[in-house]
Amino acid sequence: MTTEPDTQLDSPSSNYHWKVFWTVAIALFAMVLDFSIVSLALSSIADEFKVTLRAVTWVVISTALVISAIMLPLGRVADITGRKKFHIAGLMFFIAGGLLAFTSQNLPMLIGSRVVMSIGSAMGQAVVFAIIVGVFPEKERGKALGLITTAVAIGAASGPIIAGPIIQDFGWRAIFLVTLIPNVIGIVLAVIVLDDSRIGSVARKIGSKYDWAGAFASAGALTALIITISNPFAFEWGSLPIIGGFILSIALFAFLVWWELRVPDPMINLRFFKNSTFTWSTSTRFLAFVGGSATFFLMPIFVQSFMGYDQRSAGMIMFVGAAGMGLASQMSGRLSDRYGFRVFTFVGIGLMVVTNIVFSLFVSDTPLWIVVPALFLNGTAMGLWMAPNMSATLSTVGKGDLGSMSAFLNLVRNVGSVIGQALTIAVIAGIMLSRGAEVDLGELADAGEDVSRAFLAGWSLSFRVLAVITAIALFAAFRTKVYTKTPETE
Repeated sequence: MTTEPDTQLDSPSSNYHWKVFWTVAIALFAMVLDFSIVSLALSSIADEFKVTLRAVTWVVISTALVISAIMLPLGRVADITGRKKFHIAGLMFFIAGGLLAFTSQNLPMLIGSRVVMSIGSAMGQAVVFAIIVGVFPEKERGKALGLITTAVAIGAASGPIIAGPIIQDFGWRAIFLVTLIPNVIGIVLAVIVLDDSRIGSVARKIGSKYDWAGAFASAGALTALIITISNPFAFEWGSLPIIGGFILSIALFAFLVWWELRVPDPMINLRFFKNSTFTWSTSTRFLAFVGGSATFFLMPIFVQSFMGYDQRSAGMIMFVGAAGMGLASQMSGRLSDRYGFRVFTFVGIGLMVVTNIVFSLFVSDTPLWIVVPALFLNGTAMGLWMAPNMSATLSTVGKGDLGSMSAFLNLVRNVGSVIGQALTIAVIAGIMLSRGAEVDLGELADAGEDVSRAFLAGWSLSFRVLAVITAIALFAAFRTKVYTKTPETE
């Protein structure tokens, strides 16, 4: 049974929803900061541990893999434990993993530490979104979603700026200490501000029905799919392990759909997909995140290895893309309440198609005056569509399902991002391996012309593939219509 907010305390004249927003937004900021800051450190990590592009990218992929696999099941666990306790526990996991990462002596230990951090991040993302959406009045939903996207953009923008000087002056290990600071602040604020009776927590007894089969099926299906696409063991694409991986993921997804449509208390209500607005807006979200996933991951490698900039300068260059996303998300979030979501979604994703094509044309001597505007335009494009698309999806959901749908939307974002990254890595690593040009990432800039050509050939093909995927997302955005609620759907 859902605990109803205190209408007197949470009236329009109350500012409690803003206190809650800033309390949980700092945690969301830290999670995004962690991802963007670690992406910029990959070259330094690879150089110290003497590993290849395929190996070091597991520092990033393991994070997204764990988050994607367990976020939806953990969202249901939050309903049993209470959102406040769950949120604080997630921050504590994140801090513990960060301390382990700081002391890592080899790549496997670092990846294991990232898994612990990812558990905390999954717990946070599963509940933060639900808390913010639940505590804001419906008439301010666009503003709230725009602010959520802005928090993401600030974290993404801060990462490159903070990472460059820290990595250059103190080494890559220090970045994990930096990400712990906002989490400690977040724990203190959560203890003081959050009140389960006012943030929409669900009161359930431990031992109440939990969809364990659905939880294991979703986690297994996503894990099998992402590992198969990323192909960490460099199997031939037509080999039995690759084919078996795809068959296993399809079989688990099929079982998940079959089970969730029959179990009385499903982990995710798949009947929402009967609504065309929900289906097309969710498809748009997934495909757009696949198509936009590679920029902040690959661009630091390009800027450092081919353009010759150090970490400090690379951070400032990467900042322009995140700044564009923050500015655009503020505007689109507020204005979509007035003008609707369609124009912002269509323009934003259309610009992403253009920037992916531009990125595919980059060569080793592409000048900075081309790179910087392209990054800013790409960030602006991302900021334009994310909040309005989220608003369109949630417009089809009743109040009682906002929590589970919030976790689902975060899952869609993470799965889209990790699949896009894994696909990009597979293309680049596959081309380099086929040309006998796989080298340590830290040695990419000095590995010779043949290696550079192989990497850039994979780079170009990757962004062309992502441009096609983004174009399909644009079609899905075009098909997404405005949903009008009726009394029966409230």
